[in-house]
Amino acid sequence: MAVPPGRATARERPPVPVGGGKVRGMDPVELVERFNAAINGRDLVGLCSLMSENHTFLDIEGGTARGKPACAEAWRGFFLAFADYRNVFSDLTVRGDVVTVSGYSVCSQPELAGPALWTARVTGTLVTEWRVYTDTPRTRHTLGPPPRAP
Repeated sequence: MAVPPGRATARERPPVPVGGGKVRGMDPVELVERFNAAINGRDLVGLCSLMSENHTFLDIEGGTARGKPACAEAWRGFFLAFADYRNVFSDLTVRGDVVTVSGYSVCSQPELAGPALWTARVTGTLVTEWRVYTDTPRTRHTLGPPPRAP
């Protein structure tokens, strides 16, 4: 299957190891996959090691956490409240310093499960912004990932 430049599919990507530390020469897709692997593994140390000091998190409802310490506390509370939450990525697209991701979340809490979109703004080997969106046709049009399969 041919994949357009800047795009990767779930079937073509090997699992990404979780763990702290910055990796030299890491491409944006690998960085975002490591960030998500830390989320899925509830690995707060690994997650924070991939955040910039001025990291910003924006959720679907417009909630915002700014700065690594505030984001770490937000994730700590989230991991405690939703221990079975995880993201599954289907498609990643890179445009400049933004990686746009489509996929879905799995969680026993129905309001957190289902199709989702994410963007990650990256600088070097760090994620400076992680944003979650509701997967709607309008948001897809704005962000540019391919239409969801019926």
